[in-house]
Amino acid sequence: MPVEQHKSPKSDIDISQAAKKRPIMDIAKEKLGIAAENLDPYGHYKAKVSMDYVKSLAGKPNGKLILVTAISPTPAGEGKTTTTVGLTDALNHIGKKAMLCLREPSLGPSFGMKGGAAGGGYAQVIPMEDINLHFTGDFHAITSAHNLLSALIDNHIYWGNALGIDSRRVVWRRVKDMNDRALREIVCSLGGVANGYPREAGFDITVASEVMAIFCLAKDLQDLKTRLGNIIVAYTRERKPVRAKDLNAHGAMAALLKEAIAPNLVQTLEGTPAFIHGGPFAYIAHGCNSVVATTTAMKLADYVVTEAGFGADLGAEKFIDIKCRKAGIAPDCVVLVATIRALKMHGGVKKEDLKKEDLKALEAGISNLQRHVENMRKFGLESVVSINRFSADTDAEVALVKDACKKLGVEAVLADHWAMGGEGAADVARAVVKVIDSGKSKLKLLYPDETPLFDKVKTIATEIYRAKDVTADKSVKDQLKTWEEMGFGKLPVCIAKTQYSFSTNPDAKGAPVDHIINVREVRLSAGAEFVVAICGEIMTMPGLPKVPSADTIDVDAEGRIVGLF
Repeated sequence: MPVEQHKSPKSDIDISQAAKKRPIMDIAKEKLGIAAENLDPYGHYKAKVSMDYVKSLAGKPNGKLILVTAISPTPAGEGKTTTTVGLTDALNHIGKKAMLCLREPSLGPSFGMKGGAAGGGYAQVIPMEDINLHFTGDFHAITSAHNLLSALIDNHIYWGNALGIDSRRVVWRRVKDMNDRALREIVCSLGGVANGYPREAGFDITVASEVMAIFCLAKDLQDLKTRLGNIIVAYTRERKPVRAKDLNAHGAMAALLKEAIAPNLVQTLEGTPAFIHGGPFAYIAHGCNSVVATTTAMKLADYVVTEAGFGADLGAEKFIDIKCRKAGIAPDCVVLVATIRALKMHGGVKKEDLKKEDLKALEAGISNLQRHVENMRKFGLESVVSINRFSADTDAEVALVKDACKKLGVEAVLADHWAMGGEGAADVARAVVKVIDSGKSKLKLLYPDETPLFDKVKTIATEIYRAKDVTADKSVKDQLKTWEEMGFGKLPVCIAKTQYSFSTNPDAKGAPVDHIINVREVRLSAGAEFVVAICGEIMTMPGLPKVPSADTIDVDAEGRIVGLF
């Protein structure tokens, strides 16, 4: 049953802290059939599922996979994570056995301006304070493993540099899980001979680390260690790559990640089991939770709901062409999240005017939703459109969106899970089950492995972004050819660009066509096994805003955290 409603509005953290949590051991046993000896508890309400137990599930059949994605993001908000939680609660509400898989939040955005990643209102995973802060320490383990490799590189150079690393061509930066613009570019090893050779370096945020991407794509601990060993950390003066395994770093790095790789089990406000595990940066990685968590959940539940970062053009495309390709999984249904407010912004309405009915702007903005529906069909996937309800939405506006979706051959359903929990998304759940039962979704990858790297970029740009062409300097094309000659030509590509538009111009709302995509830079993630094509300016170490969320976060005399969303 949904959580009891409150008469007065409450913040997400108030709702979370007022919830009556059940011991995670009980959730695991009753909802998933996992015995206590297969869990490593982190207090009463969080636990890791042992990797030995995960391995024991190998022969079980898979449940159905539901991917939650969205229209192109706007400042008006769409509510993708909230929908993921609410939909899973709703599936259980209508009598299905369901669980969800989400990414772990990064501390940087939690103390910055983005907010947490635990859902909202009465569609949350709990304990939200723990999830949004240190949780089970996975991100700290990833930070430590990454920086161990950084230390070993400089140590190797200091003690004679037997591998012949060119200190000007060290490509492995350092990381920390906090927004800190002052560390974007640094000079390290200052202070004389005892401290080594001074060189330029810098920090990225932990979620941007290739270790994080590897962590989320690895199938088990051995696969993780192999991938860590394949990380290219530097080049010699002869431009030959130096890998982590050349420094004998991968074993120690894997040791630091041994506990972290086990998926984290928590619950929703309604007692639905949830895996929250891993969180690669959606800009320069695939932006979804770990393969281990998703594939394990599919063995434990009949329906598994997960989400991908950003809108469908970036998030769903990477989920499919990178994660599904590598893990051998396929969604049985896609849920496209939209709001009337956001669609009006895509139609040209300013944020301050969103509460006014504007059917003309809404009709123009629906082009963005239509493009995403069409794109999902290019992958062979059928969609359900979930319209997150806002109080200012008018009947005429809702009818316009529903009629437009009907013409596209998809069902659009109003959802009110933020206020009502699972009951508020029951109609969405029924629509999703209907699509799954139809069996119409048959996944098609956008390109085969054998397609040349630059052509993979062009395929995504023209088919998904509707670009007219892709351009790149000769140096970029030459670099891609070099990687192909090195044996990396079959890797998928991960395009890094603005999430706010199908183009590389964040102000181009709606569904722009015939634009040009320029590939400014390419990076090889040899351990994660994808090539990053950077289109536009991408920040891998965010900064804090003028008034960060940290200003309002506090802890009272009883140890209760306040001000966290």
